[in-house]
Amino acid sequence: MPVATRMTVKEFLARDWPRGTQLVRGEVVVNQPGLVHQRALLRILEALRGWVLAGAGRGEAGMPIDVRIGDELYAPDVWWMNEGHRPPPGADRLDGVPDLVVEVRSPSTWRFDVGPKRATYEQAGVSELWLVDTAAPSVLVYRRSEASHPGFDVALEVAAPHLLTSPLLSGFTLPVDTIFTA
Repeated sequence: MPVATRMTVKEFLARDWPRGTQLVRGEVVVNQPGLVHQRALLRILEALRGWVLAGAGRGEAGMPIDVRIGDELYAPDVWWMNEGHRPPPGADRLDGVPDLVVEVRSPSTWRFDVGPKRATYEQAGVSELWLVDTAAPSVLVYRRSEASHPGFDVALEVAAPHLLTSPLLSGFTLPVDTIFTA
């Protein structure tokens, strides 16, 4: 739930906010994910981590961590960075935006995920964004057809029985229905 008072990233970082909070357009957004959200997040993370660990040079995938983008502070549900952007050993946070960002629908954050966060990720240079709609159930995929493209020019909705794939992740496949099974 947003806090009525707007603040800057500097003010936000100066306070001791509980985990699961983000700063979106100056509003503190608290995310209290439910079990459906957590299951979807875990299945995607497990699939990405399995793909990363299956071969050398496949980058790094992780769970929510603070990602500062200008005056915004987000915590993507799942993220992946290619080997060239991978954080060095001992790093406390990501340096720059991930190559792939995954946001899973939560009642308190979905309007931000499909609105201002999607636009900010696009402007910041994220190569691909997966918005996992647990209500649909489907995955909204936004990507750049080429790394140099200024914005997301490919938009897909992927649902069962199809596979979730990405040109960023050679050989990665995830059956969409496995994301949403109990």
